[in-house]
This record gives sequence, C-alpha cells and structure tokens, in this order.
Amino acid sequence: MDEATVTIFVCVSCRRSLGDAEESFDQPGRGLVETLQARLRDRGQANVTVTPVDCLAVCKRPCTVALAGADKWTYLIGDLDPCSHAEEIVSAALSFAASENGIVPWRERPASFRKGVIARVPPISVSEAVDP
Repeated sequence: MDEATVTIFVCVSCRRSLGDAEESFDQPGRGLVETLQARLRDRGQANVTVTPVDCLAVCKRPCTVALAGADKWTYLIGDLDPCSHAEEIVSAALSFAASENGIVPWRERPASFRKGVIARVPPISVSEAVDP
C-alpha cells in the first residue's frame, strides 16, 4: 500500500511553565516544528508535512500535535516533550501515513502517544458512528 500524505499540525502558542514567575515560560512547539521538519527531511519523507498552527485549544497539555490525513481519523496528542519525543512523533506519523484509515494499533503506538491521546476525530467520510 502506498503511504498517504499526512500532516503533523504543531501548536506553537502553547506555553510551558519554567518556574514560579508568570513570565517564566517557553513555547515548545516552535522548536518542535523545526526538529520534526529536519528529521523528516533527513529520512527523505516527503509524504509527511509539518505545519505550525496558532492554537489547538489544549493549553493545559503543552506540547500538542494533531495527525491528520485525507479519509483518516485525526489524532490529537498532548503532553509531548520536543526533546525526548521528536523521534516518537516521526515514527507515529509514518505509521499513521502507512495505515489505511489512520488508526494505528495500540501496541504499535509510542508510549507518549498512548498516554497523551486527547481525542480521535473521525474523517468526514465516515457515514456511521461505529468504530472501524
């Protein structure tokens, strides 16, 4: 089966606290975009794109990404660390791209994705509300 084109949407507005002061934060999604793009480019993976987005509305669980593709279920994953989870995100995106409907078997998902799932949204093409 050919791997479908998929997009990793990365929230770049999420703030992660770095201390007690209100001004002490970073925005981990900004660096994650560059890291993911570089890793995919190094692997020659043109079928996976990385797109920064202003907000995925999961502010309490930074860093957050969404995996999306045509006729595939979309996954929203939070609580990711750009340093330790970048390779897991790339691997999950490649498995997602290779899947028929976007559903990657639980045992094949990286630990960060098993723990960080926020939502799974059906594709528009789903005609019934039944798990495939």
